[in-house]
Amino acid sequence: MRGSCKGLTLIELLIVIAVVGILASIAYPSYSEKIKKAARTEIAGLLFESALSLERHRARAGQYADTEGVVTPLPTGTDYYSLHASRTAEDFVLSARRRPGTLMASDRCADFVLGHDGIRRNPGATGDHSQAYCWGN
Repeated sequence: MRGSCKGLTLIELLIVIAVVGILASIAYPSYSEKIKKAARTEIAGLLFESALSLERHRARAGQYADTEGVVTPLPTGTDYYSLHASRTAEDFVLSARRRPGTLMASDRCADFVLGHDGIRRNPGATGDHSQAYCWGN
């Protein structure tokens, strides 16, 4: 009587690899979209937080621009977006630009812009780019 062999045959191994590949091809787009949604939510929160800092600065200094003795540093951005601020005495515009070569470089919401008046925009956005979709409302 022959002893039984334990282990996987080549065909069984190929079937396991095919099943794992199919599951990964289904799961990756969903995972990627969740990462993009989290990055959009993070940058929207950072823009609102920066706007709040600038409003506090205006309450202290009487204007949005930095003055001698009253300086409000702003964050530089996230892994996916760089934050830029244009400030004058009477208004400000905060913009979050996508960093090239990252997952968000081709995101359909494009860049984010928040003004002192609270108006939110996404210049360069394509497809379904409603404020609720892009800004997470």
